[in-house]
Amino acid sequence: MKKKIKYTNEPMGKVKVAADFLPSPEELVLKDETVKVTIALSKASIDFFKREAKKHHTQYQKMIRRLLDEYTAHQS
Repeated sequence: MKKKIKYTNEPMGKVKVAADFLPSPEELVLKDETVKVTIALSKASIDFFKREAKKHHTQYQKMIRRLLDEYTAHQS
């Protein structure tokens, strides 16, 4: 990005204001209620989630938790 941006004083045309859809900071810091459990999973499963988490720059535990939450929601 070494190319400089050249600003001009031209008309922008019709402008549309977007509704505020972002959550408030208070909503971002709230965490779901969680319960710590001990579970034995296969090495292959953990290796898979660790690989995928690394690709997506997240934690593998969060991916497993999200998977279980989605499954639970679908079955309810």
